[in-house]
Amino acid sequence: MNLKLVFTQSFIISLVCATGFAVIAILVGEQNIAWFDNRLISLIQGQENVVLTPIMKFFTFIGSGLPITIITIIIMVVLYSVLKFRWELLFFVGVIAGSALLNVVLKLIFHRARPTIHRIVEANGYSFPSGHSMAAFTLYGVLCFLLWKHARGAFTRFLLIIIGSIMILAIGVSRIYLGVHYPSDVVGGYLASGTWLAVSIWIYQRMLDKRSAKVRG
Repeated sequence: MNLKLVFTQSFIISLVCATGFAVIAILVGEQNIAWFDNRLISLIQGQENVVLTPIMKFFTFIGSGLPITIITIIIMVVLYSVLKFRWELLFFVGVIAGSALLNVVLKLIFHRARPTIHRIVEANGYSFPSGHSMAAFTLYGVLCFLLWKHARGAFTRFLLIIIGSIMILAIGVSRIYLGVHYPSDVVGGYLASGTWLAVSIWIYQRMLDKRSAKVRG
């Protein structure tokens, strides 16, 4: 793996995501993003029907605390007991735990109330940024990264990106469809998680590089 390229890409991605989050956060704080939220809410909730609603509820469910915890534990067991990837395990746990903590901190900072326009399900807590969106982006993002490192062939890597992107997008959209998040909550969650994940990958690869240099030395 070209470490210099990884470092450069991670830095650029983290910078772009952090800048994007800052813009969204400012607009949310000044309540100048209603035009964006209202248009997307109308578009997404306008698709409501008896077939789509159970699908959206399913994606929201698998993006919630218990399923995410179960998936995380399964991945941890596989990394530790099956693949013997100790460093990958530490990296994975750190990224997941850090993202969850970051979401709690950001919610407490912004104190944004949830939308009340059209609720299909109920949800508690603050709205910005979306916890489901951050958890999904972090989990499937870090999983794609770890699998990418060991995947062979362009098609396999392409398939990883497609599956991960579908899961992340579907979980985020489900929160808007069900009326428990503004679109800006979801976008903010993606950008916050993207920043954290890119920085974490940069630190992880840097650590591996230094460790390899010591072994060679």
